[in-house]
Amino acid sequence: MPASIQGRMLLLSAVAILAALGIAGWAIAGVLERVVTEGIDRRLDAEIALLASTVDRDGRIDRDRLAERAAVLEAGRGWHWRIETPDGAIGSRSLPVLRDGPPLPAGPPPPVAAPGGPAALDGADAAGRAVHARRVTLTTARGAVTLLAAAPRAVIARPLRDALVPLLAALAILGALLAAATLVQLRLGLRPLGLLRAQVAAIRTGAASHVDEDQPVELRPLAAELNALAADRAAALATARQSAANLAHALKTPVATLALALRDDPDASAQVARIDATIRHHLARARAGTADARANTRVAPALADLVVAIRRLHAERGLAVASEVAGDPVAAIDPQDFDELVGNLLDNAARHARRDVSVRAGVQAGDARWLEVTVADDGPGIPAEERARVTQPGVRLDERGEGHGFGLAIVRELAALHGGRLTLGERPGGGLSATVCLPARH
Repeated sequence: MPASIQGRMLLLSAVAILAALGIAGWAIAGVLERVVTEGIDRRLDAEIALLASTVDRDGRIDRDRLAERAAVLEAGRGWHWRIETPDGAIGSRSLPVLRDGPPLPAGPPPPVAAPGGPAALDGADAAGRAVHARRVTLTTARGAVTLLAAAPRAVIARPLRDALVPLLAALAILGALLAAATLVQLRLGLRPLGLLRAQVAAIRTGAASHVDEDQPVELRPLAAELNALAADRAAALATARQSAANLAHALKTPVATLALALRDDPDASAQVARIDATIRHHLARARAGTADARANTRVAPALADLVVAIRRLHAERGLAVASEVAGDPVAAIDPQDFDELVGNLLDNAARHARRDVSVRAGVQAGDARWLEVTVADDGPGIPAEERARVTQPGVRLDERGEGHGFGLAIVRELAALHGGRLTLGERPGGGLSATVCLPARH
């Protein structure tokens, strides 16, 4: 059986159509054959009636009357007639060989036909041609008289064949029309399933929050269950994000208090800072694990806010932070995740830059499904052989200054969560160029 529902229904429909047309053709052929045969039988019965009119009560043949009727009797080309009396037989020279009929009944002296009327017989003539015959046995005073008239079987087969050829052609056309109607019916009947699948895909990608419940009666329960599932998923997502936010808020004050208490101890203060960075890292992962696929962020205003924040944080260094956004792209990512992702890139670039940091954003050239955000600085850069290792949690190539090696790891994990990727390269003229590719929302 085919794997698809449409394929299975087409196969079953094809079998049903062929069976129905075959049965219809067989039934119609049988009816046509009976009608044609009855027409020939009437002609043969008329000949037998003519022959019977030439036989008297004593079973003798009135040859003068027979001569008068001979012109009317069919002869030649496979047509035959014969009269058998106690005195002998007269009729066509080439008498067909026929299967035996019923036994001769006894009857009164007057010549009458045997009960049941003429009997139908089949056989072959001397030339081997199939024939169809009718036979009647009369009872006379001198004995039985048998009258027989035969016609070539071809006179039945020929009109039957002439009628069946256009009939079979009409059945073939009817079968083709039924097949086309079945295909159209299946396409129209299964179209709601395709539309429902597209709506479920839209929920998965975040383009929609629910499916349309205005479906055919058979699909309405499924649509309602899908909407309930989407609502449960959204509720679970909101609960998880709220739990992560609550945990962050609960830990923020104790960690800040501990940092103030240990600020005079450089080693302890460094450890507290590491604890704080680790907590933020794992909270980001927890938040990322429940990312909302329906979220979106307008890139231009989000980048503008981040650039302002970076300029203020590094105002004493006089860094030039420039941003450029092509058009008004929208990223398929939660605003908080976008701020976390790009904010880490900007903070990392600002800490290592000598004089300037630049950020560019726009739709990927040649593929509008993706959005690229590139942050570049004029710092020392990262050697090509170290670029893969530096995105691992806790890895730092430069132990001087602030930071604990989690920024690029968070960026990589958030980008991967949303189906994107982080690419590290070299800025023209020296420095690091970090490009994150994210799905775009249209």
